[in-house]
Amino acid sequence: MIILSGPSGVGKTTLRRRVQKRIASLAFSISWTTRPPRPGEKPDQDYYFVAPSRFEKQISRGGFLEWARVHNDYYGTPLPPVRTWLRQGRDVLLDIDVQGARQVKQKMPEAVSVFILPPSRQELKRRLSRRRTESPQALRLRLRNAEQEMADWILFDYAVINAEIQASLKALLAIIQAQHYRVSGP
Repeated sequence: MIILSGPSGVGKTTLRRRVQKRIASLAFSISWTTRPPRPGEKPDQDYYFVAPSRFEKQISRGGFLEWARVHNDYYGTPLPPVRTWLRQGRDVLLDIDVQGARQVKQKMPEAVSVFILPPSRQELKRRLSRRRTESPQALRLRLRNAEQEMADWILFDYAVINAEIQASLKALLAIIQAQHYRVSGP
């Protein structure tokens, strides 16, 4: 289990997509969310976009490995496919928020957690602004939340500063490969 986490706008999704292209056998757990799709996002490929009532029903059934309410929307990792892939011996990649990463590490301490950091706060603000997917109020909320989330980087197994995508991809691939040669547990 590989957890990819960090605040909005650091490039988790870009890194995740590139890792998937390089490691075909890697299982990617598609998260559920109650937020609307952003431009370029494909339903059932990037996220399962669902109504809040459906998400809450899944919570009550215990159907998530982790879930959280972030930026006023729900996000969660469906449990059944993750269990299946792990039983098959496959590597599973999660692209999740910091709250979700904490939940997974509590349930699965052997999971490898990687925190993606921006090169600077100014660059993070520039990246989020460039997306043009949030109102000014929502952008301020994401930046405020990012400050709190970045304080947790020390709780992760690895940290990658995403200043240049190719270097970050190389680092992430090296981390995943190294885990296959690990002798001891966490």
